[in-house]
Order: sequence, then C-alpha cells, then structure tokens
Amino acid sequence: MSSPWIIAPDDSARARNAKGHENVIDYRMPVAGVRQVVQESWQRSLQLLLSPDQPLDGLRFDDSDLREYRDAHPLSLALPTIHRLLIRHTLDAGLIIAIGDQDGRLLWIDGDRTLRRKAESMLFVEGADWSERAVGTSAPGTALALDHGIQIQGAEHFNRIIHPWSCTAVPVHDPVTGAMLGVIDITGGDDAVAPATLPLMEAAVAAVESELRIRRLDEQVLRPRRTVQRAVARPHSSPVLSVLGSEGGRLESGGRGIDLSTRHAEILTLLAWHPAGLTAESLASMLGCSIQTLRSEMVRLRRQLGAFDVTLAPQSRPYRLSRRLELDAHRVLAFLDRGAHRVALAGYSGQLLPASTAPGVIQIRSEVRQRLRDAMMTDAAVDTLLAYARTDEAAYDVEVWRECLRMLPARSPKRASVVARIERIEVELR
Repeated sequence: MSSPWIIAPDDSARARNAKGHENVIDYRMPVAGVRQVVQESWQRSLQLLLSPDQPLDGLRFDDSDLREYRDAHPLSLALPTIHRLLIRHTLDAGLIIAIGDQDGRLLWIDGDRTLRRKAESMLFVEGADWSERAVGTSAPGTALALDHGIQIQGAEHFNRIIHPWSCTAVPVHDPVTGAMLGVIDITGGDDAVAPATLPLMEAAVAAVESELRIRRLDEQVLRPRRTVQRAVARPHSSPVLSVLGSEGGRLESGGRGIDLSTRHAEILTLLAWHPAGLTAESLASMLGCSIQTLRSEMVRLRRQLGAFDVTLAPQSRPYRLSRRLELDAHRVLAFLDRGAHRVALAGYSGQLLPASTAPGVIQIRSEVRQRLRDAMMTDAAVDTLLAYARTDEAAYDVEVWRECLRMLPARSPKRASVVARIERIEVELR
C-alpha cells in the first residue's frame, strides 16, 4: 500500500492533480485520484477564505526583528547539523533548504543560489509566513498542520503561484517535551519529492533532535559551573569536528565554528580517535611525516585554536586532547550501534577526509566505511539499503545491489531498476 505522505512515482500525477485542483478549488467538486490529505488541506484553505490566485504577502519580520528572533530560537543550535546533513549537498543541486518555526515562519533559507533567487518571486524568503493559514497547502505549512512529514508536488499546492515547485517537509520536536519547534523543508523540482527524500529528511530531523538532546544535557551539566564562573569564563558546549565528505575539517564549539586545513583536521581526528594520547613518534607515523614537521604543525594548530577555543589545543607528552572532541564519524557509528540505520546514513556525508593520504586517517576511514557497509548489509531495512546503494560509496558495489534485490518483495516495482543497475555495473566493470 502506498503511503499517503509520499508522492507516487506516476507520470500522470501532475495532470491529475492539476485537474483535481481545478475541480475542487474552482468548482467545489470532489475528485478521485488526488491524495486525501491534499484534498483535506485544500478544504481547510477554502474555509480560511484564501484565494488560489492571490499574491503571497506574508512577511512577518523586518531584518532586525528576524535576526533577534532566530538567534534565540532553539533550532539555531542545530544549524551546523542541518548544514552538514542537508544544506551543503544542495548548493549546486537545484534544491533549497528552509527552516521554519512552529508557526510556519521561515527563519533560514539556504542552498542553490540561482533557485533561491527564483523562489523570491513567490515570497519564499526568510521572514515570510508559509503556514496553511497564510498560503494554503504547502509542504512546510501542511507538515505543521498535520504534525507529520509530507511531500507536496506541483498543482497539489493550493496557490497557483507555487505550482511550478515541489517540496518535502518534516516537523521538528523538542526531544524532551515533545513540543513542536518548527519544520525543515526541501524545495525545488521533482528531485525534491523523489521517493527516498522523505525518509532521508525524517532521518535528518532525527539527527537534529538528537543534537538538541545533547545540547540540553550539556546545558544541564554546565549550568552550575556557569553560575560560579560566569565572570571569568564562557561555558563551552560539546565540540564537534566534521570530517566526513570534506577535504578539510569544520570545528564547531560554543556556537561558533572554524574551518581547518587537511593537516590540522588529520591531527585532531587522530587525537579524537585515540583519546588516551599518542607519542610524537606514533602520531608522526600515522600522519606520514617527520617529527620535526609534526612539531611545526602543532605550533600552528595551537595558535589557531588558541584564538578560537584554547581548551581544544593539544597537550604534549603524549600528544592528547584535554577535553573530549566528538567526530561526526563517532555519531554515525553511535547511531549504527543503536540500530538507527537511517539516521546514521543521513549523517554519513562521505568518506572521512577523502583527500588525506595519512596512514592513520586511511585506517580510520576504512574502519568507518566497513562498519557502515556491514551494518547496512546485515541489519538495515530494504529502503535504507537502497538509499545506501545510491550513494557514491556504494554506487558500484554489486554485492550491495544484489542484497537489495534479494530483500525486495517479488512484486516490487523497484526490482526492475535494481536489476538494470546490477547489469550496468557488471558491464562497466568487465
């Protein structure tokens, strides 16, 4: 049975939705072939006396009010996670990511710059109100109205101005209280409503909620210390080093971030992976450099971290970190250990420091890749395994594709494309 929340891969859907929109909106006639959740949203929009042809004019903030409001919003704490899992993959992909609050007001928009400019014509901009009460049926507004992830394609939107667009949105909740915090939306063309998009967005939101839970725990730990030390020190939240799918590293700590060179990211990755510390000889060997070169790099790294967060500067004899530094790779492995395969896959944005030739980094990279592959092959659901198979990592891994074929039901329409993919791999690898 198809999901009511996901667009069916049907070539006739656009025409059917356009005809259904005309019948329901213009003539108040019920129509078959249009999803019930969409028709119900249309009815709510009509009851609000919205017009399908009215210009969108729901700006709710000026610039200064918007900056102040979103800086204080809980989702601001998860922006690095959202950027790592979603935004950086859309910059040249014809997709944009929007983050809204619990009332449907868009707080942050990022992604493909050309598409962002086009979206401005329908007032899909920061500060605009995209709730159902303002624009009618849309993925962010309807996801909030129903408290459920949903895809909206083309003419399923209530307002005709939005018909050229498609979008997938998932609400975000407070991990402790369960209260709705906002919504994350991906907007663009048909790629924005691909069958795998909603599950991957749900996995990204699960990672965001996990990050918020960690932040909440950090706050509880740091609050007593802040009371005593407020006059002399600013407390730090959990530092995270993002090295998956990146030539360098992105270090986040205390709500701030800096970009690191490949060499400095290699050093911090190795020290985070070996928290007990490494001798100069061992660390130099893992980096594939001389001890003299290592010491010179350490001087530069300490200088950079001293200006950013001195508590992260490596200590000597042995080389070690004085506080825990979490890698994004650590989080992927932790999700795998808990059986959260979709969340782990959403967090795995590529190989660990793929440009690095340091022997120790290559070893960590290989371990993370293998553990991800093993978990996907042995424990993941078939939809998650298919999503993994479509990544660059597994695109030519014929064993993964064969396992997908084995797991798919005999009547699944996905089997044909998987068989075709296996045949193409076998031809290309001959």
